[in-house]
Amino acid sequence: MAQYKYDVTMTCGGCSGAVTRVLAKLQGVDKFDVSLETQKVTVESSTLSEEEILAVIQKTGKAAKVATA
Repeated sequence: MAQYKYDVTMTCGGCSGAVTRVLAKLQGVDKFDVSLETQKVTVESSTLSEEEILAVIQKTGKAAKVATA
């Protein structure tokens, strides 16, 4: 199982809620964590690529990118 980390610009609970909703519905996501405080999203998946997950997060309208170390 791979773990991917993203920097996502979220300004309120509604923003983090939108990201949470799309990840909860996305088939292939085994586990995820959305942190409004740190503006980070961590996703574990054994079937989806880093780019596929990023595209889904970006569809919420939030600025998102793959996190650098």
